[in-house]
Amino acid sequence: MTSTDSADSAAQKAPAKAPAKDPWDLPDVSGLVVGVLGGTGPQGKGLAYRLAKAGQKVFVGSRAAERAQAAAEEIGYGVEGADNAETARRSDVVIVAVPWDGHARTLESLRAELAGKLVVDCVNPLGFDKKGAYALKPEEGSAAEQAAALLPDSRVAAAFHHLSAVLLQDPEIDEIDTDVMVLGEARADVEIVQALAGRIAGMRGVFAGRLRNAHQVESLVANLISVNRRYKAHAGLRVTDV
Repeated sequence: MTSTDSADSAAQKAPAKAPAKDPWDLPDVSGLVVGVLGGTGPQGKGLAYRLAKAGQKVFVGSRAAERAQAAAEEIGYGVEGADNAETARRSDVVIVAVPWDGHARTLESLRAELAGKLVVDCVNPLGFDKKGAYALKPEEGSAAEQAAALLPDSRVAAAFHHLSAVLLQDPEIDEIDTDVMVLGEARADVEIVQALAGRIAGMRGVFAGRLRNAHQVESLVANLISVNRRYKAHAGLRVTDV
């Protein structure tokens, strides 16, 4: 057998290379239960409303169950309210939408309840002074990386940072015209979050890197606040050419 014949034979025996995965081939997430920690605040309440309106089963959480239940009744669409611990226990995916100053404390207190869960951090560490909003940099690098450090038994992703709470909560607005930048370590987890974003009319989830890149995504909110103040707008983002 010649060397050419041997090469041809080896090529025939080699397994065919799998085709590249379509990046827009996302999983069906319609059956997942989504919990929103901080679901009584503007952003959390708005996300809960939009996801529930899209048909997702949603729990809103708060430190006080009564506040969460009141918010759930106001939202409608079958949303239920509970304290943060119960919300975490009963959810498959948990969105963290608490204020930055309570971020670490909240997650530390829920480490057991969040074990094994996909946790989606959308908290933006910001400061404010007479010049406006500015980004803070946590010791871990970002709010998302702080969440990953505090929740070693959870899978942490980051998303939903750049959404206007005003638009999210407005029932007169049918579609939210924006992309959602999604960051995470595992492709499967990122795709779940992308698919959840895509359940909201007008939205699209776009992979934007690993958690080490979360700081600049979180920080960009300070720029959007400046845009909104100057132009009296509720600005979002679109990623072109993808």
